[in-house]
Amino acid sequence: MIEPRILLDHTQIDLIIRRFALQIAENHGNLTNCAIIGMQPRGIMLSRKIHARLQSLFPESTVRYGELDNTFFRDDIGRGEIHVPRPNRIDFSTEGLNIVLTDDVLFTGRSVRAGMDALMNFGRPARVELMTLIDRRYNRELPISADYVGAVVDSRSTGEYVRVEWNEDDNKVWLMSKEA
Repeated sequence: MIEPRILLDHTQIDLIIRRFALQIAENHGNLTNCAIIGMQPRGIMLSRKIHARLQSLFPESTVRYGELDNTFFRDDIGRGEIHVPRPNRIDFSTEGLNIVLTDDVLFTGRSVRAGMDALMNFGRPARVELMTLIDRRYNRELPISADYVGAVVDSRSTGEYVRVEWNEDDNKVWLMSKEA
C-alpha cells in the first residue's frame, strides 16, 4: 500500500485553471460560439472555476455554461453501485456550438462516452472538446483522449485512485491507495 501523496496543490490547480481559460480563449476567439459544460457530479467544480475565470479575464464576452448528468447513459447501470441522477442545468441548445465538456479525472473513458451521448439530447454541437484536470492515461478502456489536460498520472495499478478535493481556498489532488 502506498502512502497518500499530493499530486497538485492549490497553487498548481489555480495555474492550470488559468491556463485552461487562456487556451479556450485562444482556441475559440471571442467565445460567442463556445459553451463550458461540466459533467455531474465531480466535473462541475472544475467547470465552474473555468467559467468564472473566463468571465473575469474576458468580461466583455458571455460564455454559455451548463451542467450535464450522464446517469441514464452509463453502461454500468444495474451493475452494483447505485447512481442517483442529478438535474441537468443546460438552458440553451448546443446546436452548432463548440462544447468544452469538463470532468475532473479521465480514467477509463466510460463516463465521457456516456456524457457525449447525454449531450446529444441538447442539440448537435459543431465540435466537442474534452477538458480534464487529471488524465490517468494507462487505464483507458475506450479510445477517448482529452484536448485540455491539467496533469498526467502514470498510475497502472488498480489499487490506486485519484481524489480531487475542492475547498474554498485549499484545493488539492491526491493519489490514494484503496484499502485492502
